[in-house]
Amino acid sequence: MTPADSIDFARSSIYVLLEIITPAMLTALVVGLGIGLLQALTQIQEMTLVFVPKIIAIFVVLLIALPFAGAAMNGLMTDIAQRIAAY
Repeated sequence: MTPADSIDFARSSIYVLLEIITPAMLTALVVGLGIGLLQALTQIQEMTLVFVPKIIAIFVVLLIALPFAGAAMNGLMTDIAQRIAAY
């Protein structure tokens, strides 16, 4: 295996990681922003108020995105196995 192949493996792994984690990160961003805006408008300064809705929202999004994440990881593993078998 050449250094270019190693870099290509790393690059494709990072792309798959970004594809898998993007829905959860965007959900955390939107829910956190919404709760923060609600706290600013109502002047409720409870620090723990943000965590429960954010955790529930991320959990629901991860459950919905689980088949997509599995397919992305399966595609990456298939590509890696094919490259290994080609050597």
